[in-house]
Amino acid sequence: MDRRDFMRSCGYACLSGIAVTTILQSCATTKIVSGSIDQSELVIDLADFEQVKKKQSSFRNYLIVRNDSLQFPLAIYRFSDTEYTALYLKCTHQGAELQVFGDKIQCPAHGSEFSNRGVVESGPATEKLREFAVRIDNKQLKISLV
Repeated sequence: MDRRDFMRSCGYACLSGIAVTTILQSCATTKIVSGSIDQSELVIDLADFEQVKKKQSSFRNYLIVRNDSLQFPLAIYRFSDTEYTALYLKCTHQGAELQVFGDKIQCPAHGSEFSNRGVVESGPATEKLREFAVRIDNKQLKISLV
């Protein structure tokens, strides 16, 4: 195989890998909810995390919350029945809106990556994501926006 054929083969392999990754990520079901704002709290029903497939109930790992009162969306991660975290999807590097891919949060502007706990995993961002206090009250999540 000469150099030109090798480069062409590598190019096709890279493009195929990108296409497969994109297709698989688009198959994941991300639920987007709006919630409601009550005074200084964003309220979300815990039932929004529940999903039923083939008569079997399970729970989503996260939800995205978009509300007209918020400049950027929130990612609400569920770790257990009683442990949740709410992360502001604004990059701490230059303020771009972040994208959620399962347990990874990525900045489309400069490539920073964050964990589902808001910790920087790769830069250029150096600061953790803003996290909001979350409490459970009467089958609802109440997220303090202050």
